[in-house]
Amino acid sequence: MSTTKTPPSTGDREFSKQISESPERAPSRAMLRAVGFGDKDFKKNMIGVASTWSMVTPCNMHIDKLARDAEAGVNKAGGKAILFGTITVSDGISMGTEGMKYSLVSREIIADSIEAVIGCENLDGLVAVGGCDKNMPGCLIAMARLNRPSVFVYGGTIMPGNYKGKPVDIVSVFEAVGQHANKQIDDKQLKAIEACSIPGPGSCGGMYTANTMASAIEALGMSLPNSSAQAAISKEKEEDCMRAGQAVLDLIKKGIRPRDILTKKAFENAITVVTALGGSTNAVLHLLAIADAAGVKLVLDDFTRVGKRAPVLADLRPSGKYMMSELVKIGGIPPLMKMLLDKGLLHGDCMTVTGKTVAENLKNVKRYPKGQDVVRSFEDPIKKDGHLVILYGNLAETGAVAKITGKEGTQFTGKARVFDSEEAALAAILDGTIKKGHVIVIRFEGPKGGPGMREMLAPTSAVMGRGLGKDVALITDGRFSGGSHGFVVGHITPEAYEGGLIALIKNNDTITIDAEKRTITLDISKEEIAARRAKWRRPAPRYTRGALAKYASHVSSASEGAVTDKDLAL
Repeated sequence: MSTTKTPPSTGDREFSKQISESPERAPSRAMLRAVGFGDKDFKKNMIGVASTWSMVTPCNMHIDKLARDAEAGVNKAGGKAILFGTITVSDGISMGTEGMKYSLVSREIIADSIEAVIGCENLDGLVAVGGCDKNMPGCLIAMARLNRPSVFVYGGTIMPGNYKGKPVDIVSVFEAVGQHANKQIDDKQLKAIEACSIPGPGSCGGMYTANTMASAIEALGMSLPNSSAQAAISKEKEEDCMRAGQAVLDLIKKGIRPRDILTKKAFENAITVVTALGGSTNAVLHLLAIADAAGVKLVLDDFTRVGKRAPVLADLRPSGKYMMSELVKIGGIPPLMKMLLDKGLLHGDCMTVTGKTVAENLKNVKRYPKGQDVVRSFEDPIKKDGHLVILYGNLAETGAVAKITGKEGTQFTGKARVFDSEEAALAAILDGTIKKGHVIVIRFEGPKGGPGMREMLAPTSAVMGRGLGKDVALITDGRFSGGSHGFVVGHITPEAYEGGLIALIKNNDTITIDAEKRTITLDISKEEIAARRAKWRRPAPRYTRGALAKYASHVSSASEGAVTDKDLAL
């Protein structure tokens, strides 16, 4: 639970009064005059606009303009905006390399940096514009810690590329690598797919982690209606940013803070929407982390409880056939939320950043057009219950997360092929070492052991590209990209570095995964486990200085959201 202290509300300029009034604050005002303040501005609410812009990745390359739109929205509504930046990293670029270890770490750096700027500069509210996997939950963690009126704006989805008349995206490229290794496509075809799959700005185009988290944040009530289902380059997204500037000032007037919105019921709404969309396993990790920052007790079993009554309705990539852009065309997230609310699957009384409840926001929402099959009816679901399956067993005493849509089956028993890094596993997949009936085990990739809990998109995509999607399973104490699909289990806890049983698996051990019973088991005797454990020694840390070392020394288990300040709250 967060220990950030929130002073009692004093209305307008609750925090900025500390620097904008009294003769003693003349030096503060002098500094602000240099960045554009005039006399009247010192009587306005000062609103931070956090921009995740960078040219590191197409997900965020357009966000400088969107942040300026949010800044203009604040100023037009009578506030004074202060624009500042935070970082972003690209999972798509670093995937499968040592650099990917910084990905989840960046979530904490983003949260810390936003908290530091807003806290240091005594700003009254926050608009954050994010457009990639980790900066979105990073923004929300900061909002929950600060508990000052805040609105999140999603940077929007990319439009699909086109390869021989078919839509393609980043996952198409990863899977093409496997097809190339399997000699299904040649060098020229691989380059052609590479060249056309990312046509411009915006986040990866399926129901991968970015679109999943944007949808979850909208369901939480922390972004304006339909912020999550808009194209990155569109008039609607520009207007979303402008309206967010107005909304944060309205929240100040009404005294509504993030923790008034981020309740246990709101997190249940988010889990329900993520389930209906067939969203990324990363939602489990990030929602746990955001809840922890908000002081809400959310646990793995809440995903099981909600998932038992929430169906998968959206036929979206990676396991489905449609892109996020096609969901945008039919109306986005609000009609889906309206369906879920009418079915009694959402809490309609939850407050949102509009100052209205979920039910009030959805009151006049139109239903999806007839004939569309992007989102199915309750009578014809993709899956009648949740796809985010929490597994327990001797291999995951404190839990693991599987993404089971039903297309990959619900049970798998096979012989282990063990790898102590992602790179070693990928090489074995591509060179044909991995065969039908194998369970690929990738360990020492957890939050502490990696460190950083890398995503396994390269191995899972290679499995699919080689045509083994239904013939092998993959388990790891790391995590998966939202683009991963197949019979995969991640977030295994305790992780290998902490002495979890995954550290003791040997080649040819039998592993059984049962999504119906929600179990994952290493099929060896307790005596054999005890004998192996007696010989096991924790490996030396891979990093002893810098950001990765600091992260490894503070990070909690994946089953607790992999947060870095949990122990500090004890």
